[in-house]
Amino acid sequence: MTGPETGEEQSRLSDDSRLECRICWYVYDPAEGDPVEQIPPGTPFLELPGHWRCPQCDAEPSAFLPVEG
Repeated sequence: MTGPETGEEQSRLSDDSRLECRICWYVYDPAEGDPVEQIPPGTPFLELPGHWRCPQCDAEPSAFLPVEG
């Protein structure tokens, strides 16, 4: 099983890559950041702080997959 935590997956992520939670379908968009956790717009997914979790279902970042397109 592959996920954002694998080296191959991370190498495919760019700073503007959007990722979707596999559990609740929340999409993290770097252009928007995360106002709930005070993550400023422009913060790439791979630069989120270690404590960050999905704001809708509290899933870990490893539950997120890149949105194609």
